[in-house]
Amino acid sequence: MPGYRYLEAKTIARLGRVQLVARGVVEGFLAGLHKSPHHGWSVEFSEHREYVPGDPPRHIDWRALARTGRYYVKLFEDETNVRTHLLVDTSASMGYASPGTRFTKLEYACYLAGAIAYLMIRQQDSVGLVTFDEARTSYLAPRSVASHLGAVLERLEALRAGRRTDLARTFHDVAEAIGRRGLIVIVSDLLDDEREVFRALRHFRRKRHEVILFHVLDPAETDFPFSRLADFVDLETGERLQVDPRYVRAEYRREVEKFCSAYRADCAESRVEYVRVNTAVPIETMLGTFLARRSRRGA
Repeated sequence: MPGYRYLEAKTIARLGRVQLVARGVVEGFLAGLHKSPHHGWSVEFSEHREYVPGDPPRHIDWRALARTGRYYVKLFEDETNVRTHLLVDTSASMGYASPGTRFTKLEYACYLAGAIAYLMIRQQDSVGLVTFDEARTSYLAPRSVASHLGAVLERLEALRAGRRTDLARTFHDVAEAIGRRGLIVIVSDLLDDEREVFRALRHFRRKRHEVILFHVLDPAETDFPFSRLADFVDLETGERLQVDPRYVRAEYRREVEKFCSAYRADCAESRVEYVRVNTAVPIETMLGTFLARRSRRGA
């Protein structure tokens, strides 16, 4: 889509015809083949839910507003295969980019989210967007119409690295708010208490969502290439620590690998798909490889 930063033509070309398909989310394979038992925006009325910003005004039930004084939208039987929620971490640590790296972690996350949104809408699945730092900062309800992609991309372009992180709080909040099972795609550097995050990820699984977790890291965060005595600053707390990298590099790398391995192991146990992402790898290469591997597995 011309004019949008976070969806490049080369990314679309690299992805080709590969599709992102959630395993075991809904009954049936093709949209419109038969009705799903879940809710969406098709033709047959099902029930109401409260209005949230991003819902089409034409679906507001004005009679319900007159009776209750509250905004509700009409839900209809859904003929779409998958409903996806993209969760993008906008905390302060996501604003980091090491010298020589093209993108901050947040910028990379936005490119990734934009490409996935394009894929989902292209195959007529609905996609929504949740952004967060220490709490939810914005919500865009899932839709499958082509024009919705522009709304997702506009929201991504407005994002800036924000405050401190509280992953677990946000994940629990979103898990409780989403009534229908679907695909949850999380893009974050996961710099938080991993034990609390593990519990929150299991909350999604208890709600029978499929979860893909993209763990976004800058190459300097894993390689620790620094060579001179320097002050290292926590982007979220402002805490400063003077370190001579030569004396801590080996231990630092072991701790990073331990951190990532803990996520990989817990995700495997919880049946969450864990994908470690290096921001030095071109987005079209990383995502194309991931989707091709997922397709070969029959996902």
